Amino acid sequence: MNSKTNHPPVPKVSRRRFLQTTSSIALSSLLVPNWVRALELSPNKRIRPCGPASKYVPKLKVAFVRRKEAYGMWWPGQIYDGEAALQKYQQYIQENAQALGMQVALRPEPIYSIEAADQWLAEAKAQSPDGLLLVTLDRQQHTWPTVQKASESGLPTVVISPIGSSFTTNTFRFAHQDGIVIFSTDDLAQVRLGMKLIQAGTRLRESRFLIIKGEERFDTNVCSFGTQLRYIPAQDFIDAYQKLPLDDQVQRLGTALIQTAQAMNGPTKTDVFNGIKSYFVTKSLLEREECDGISMDCLGALANLSISLPCIAWSYMNDHGLPAACEADLGAMMMHALVQYLFDRPGFQQDPVAETSRECLIGAHCTCPTKLNGFNQPGTAYTLVNHHGKRDATIRPLWKIGQRVTVADLIASDTDKPGFGQLKTVKEVPANPENSKPTMLISTGEVVDNIAVPPAGGCVVSVAVRLDGVSEMLDFPGFHQLFFYGDFKNELKAFCQLFGIHARVV
Repeated sequence: MNSKTNHPPVPKVSRRRFLQTTSSIALSSLLVPNWVRALELSPNKRIRPCGPASKYVPKLKVAFVRRKEAYGMWWPGQIYDGEAALQKYQQYIQENAQALGMQVALRPEPIYSIEAADQWLAEAKAQSPDGLLLVTLDRQQHTWPTVQKASESGLPTVVISPIGSSFTTNTFRFAHQDGIVIFSTDDLAQVRLGMKLIQAGTRLRESRFLIIKGEERFDTNVCSFGTQLRYIPAQDFIDAYQKLPLDDQVQRLGTALIQTAQAMNGPTKTDVFNGIKSYFVTKSLLEREECDGISMDCLGALANLSISLPCIAWSYMNDHGLPAACEADLGAMMMHALVQYLFDRPGFQQDPVAETSRECLIGAHCTCPTKLNGFNQPGTAYTLVNHHGKRDATIRPLWKIGQRVTVADLIASDTDKPGFGQLKTVKEVPANPENSKPTMLISTGEVVDNIAVPPAGGCVVSVAVRLDGVSEMLDFPGFHQLFFYGDFKNELKAFCQLFGIHARVV
């Protein structure tokens, strides 16, 4: 038997009812958002980022490069309508800047000489925008020297090279250079991607994340990104939780969550209400501390107390574009934020488990978002179950079989490692020739199963993924990697190159 193509079935005992819901996902997807409407009807009660990133407007400096005279025989040639291309790209950039909430300083006429390029770049350095966007409408003369100068500016630089404006002899030197990404294509979507890369990196830099851990209050940052961290004592959460009653707002949201679930197997109504309490406590702390996301040493602080773990709260926040990471893991915290900022969808932080019979990686955790297709898309069907500690309540969504997914993990640089959270792996800093840089581990694959827990043990959301080109799982690197819908390997590699992260495709 060829084990790569003939896999024995996984027992389906006790999950029959759950898997039977697959045919009704389209209907249930329309119903899932109902459990949040109790809050959405009251905008002042809706959880939102409250930190500096929520108020900062990313600034982008944009210019076009070409000869002033006619193209003639030199590429792109006289057949290329440079004026029409200029107008098309200008309009597209301005429309997307408005949609993305970015401030664009667009040079009104193209850069016609190397002297004009020097002047534009000198202005850029003085103004310190968050990034440069350069569109090459020519291949000759000063065009690629201008790109070279931009790459040396110290500002994140995205270059759009429409077909006809470059040979590989122009682009090869920048292919692996930090701080610059070149999209050689006529695909306008790549222009938006370039803008999103700069926007996401800027938001990550400007974010302040609340870390609930230990007994001290202090501020610090993630050195290699500039991201701010605000630590507060776990007792702050405990005190706020104990003071909050099971009032009408808690019961209304909890009831909606129960009514929309496919089933409730294990937890009681009070368990669900207590989980909702964690959401309101978290919301008040985020507002008080003016933060854009949150992580908590939940097991360390709450495991021995009769206080609900914040699994439901984390699911709700990640569904609404507010990064929430488990176990005060800063690498996971940063990865949650990046996935949300760049791809407009939540990720699933998980503990990696090798499945050697089926050559899969199982991602297992007890909190998972439902808006897996994107913040503006319907949520997926879910059941309400107990945490794997057979306590509290949490949400178990059904992942779509056959869905393409990306797996990503952020590993600290030497500078960041002392306070970077959990690095529970024998390959803590894998294959990074420059340990002063953080590393991102990137894989892609396909969902093949939702593992039933029980009868299996471990965390109750357990998603099996067959990874592209990976058959050995026992030493798969990283921990608390994020699974998220979509094949985004190339986009993550581009982000890493633009912002000086060592990308390792596994």
